[in-house]
Amino acid sequence: MQTEIPFDIEKIGVSKRADYTFKYNTDLGRHGWLHLTPAYSVKLVHEIIKEDCKKGDLILDPFSGTATTGLVASELGFSSILYEINPFLIWLGNIKCHNYDICELLALQNEFNHCLDTVVVADNYWIPPIHNIERWWHTDTLCILASIRNRLVEIFGEPNGNHYHNLVWVAFSRLIIETSSVAFNHVSMSFKENTVQYGFLQIKNLFKDIFSNIICSAKIQLNGQAEVIHTDSKEMSQNTTDFFDVVITSPPYPNRISYIRELRPYMYWVKFLKNGSDAGALDWEAIGGTWGIATSNLKNWTPTNHNLPDRLYDVCEKIGKCEDKNAETMSKYVHKYFDDIYSHLLKMSSLLKPQAKINYIVGNSSFYGHFVETQEIIAESMKQIGYKQIKINTIRRRNTKKGLLEYNIKSEW
Repeated sequence: MQTEIPFDIEKIGVSKRADYTFKYNTDLGRHGWLHLTPAYSVKLVHEIIKEDCKKGDLILDPFSGTATTGLVASELGFSSILYEINPFLIWLGNIKCHNYDICELLALQNEFNHCLDTVVVADNYWIPPIHNIERWWHTDTLCILASIRNRLVEIFGEPNGNHYHNLVWVAFSRLIIETSSVAFNHVSMSFKENTVQYGFLQIKNLFKDIFSNIICSAKIQLNGQAEVIHTDSKEMSQNTTDFFDVVITSPPYPNRISYIRELRPYMYWVKFLKNGSDAGALDWEAIGGTWGIATSNLKNWTPTNHNLPDRLYDVCEKIGKCEDKNAETMSKYVHKYFDDIYSHLLKMSSLLKPQAKINYIVGNSSFYGHFVETQEIIAESMKQIGYKQIKINTIRRRNTKKGLLEYNIKSEW
């Protein structure tokens, strides 16, 4: 029997609310350092913190992603701990949430300018092993980027634990996308018809502008603290000394959009990925992963939990019976997603203080015309585990297929 979960608003007439998407973040200081569409809105997180948090509360985000929760919390004077499985996002999140000394930033700016002024362009420098890389960058542009990268390594070393030098690598990550043929004008990315040939002076000036903007926003001090920790959200430790007052997070949606796909160019250029197999292996570990081997592994996957909500089994059966060669695989994909989410919710409950407030930003999905109502399945999973006061708030209409919405599942422990 399916549990009835109350809705606070009808689905009809819900607006798109662009201010509740990643686009709202692009001009907001540290939040806009890189264009990453999986990021959710700074404004939304700000509103949730203002509503649910009181002075001294410790905030958890078990799906850190681009560290939006941690950075907003720090800006508002709160402490937070963020969990993430992707090493690049851990690296980026900790750089974004670090407090920097202004004098050291000024010295870094001078060192950076000298570095760029001494770049020698050559065609024999290392380039990342990205498949069909000429689709991303014009050959001449690629040569210049590789030459700049080589000089950065000579002066600043490869990306590492030095937060100041890592600011240079964040700027370089932004540079490679700004000079590429990729477009971030929707929920994922697409490629422009032709690559653009940039000259060295153009790229040099663009890089200086990007870095100057990063330095400018890095000078603004954060009032709180945030740390991103490498953790699989399905296996969060119960031995932690931290117990959380508030959870604010947005897990990947079950929509077959691979976040690793968008992150690949950054991860290759800063050497967090070596090959496509590594990308697929990482996606398989993540909830909702779909890249490469992650899809192949579904054939042999078996569930961990056997008491999931009935409506999940119903929709998986409908998807599996569709006349498509991938229908059975997609059915398993949906099943695995919610099996993983259930394991995560179960583990997380041991880290929460009594009456801890929970906010899960999620979106529903559609497979072969069958809607997977993520918000209802997760809410029912929460109820089975023991979460209380569950309510589903509709946030916005997404810029994708008709009927796809975004929700905040609010509950308490």
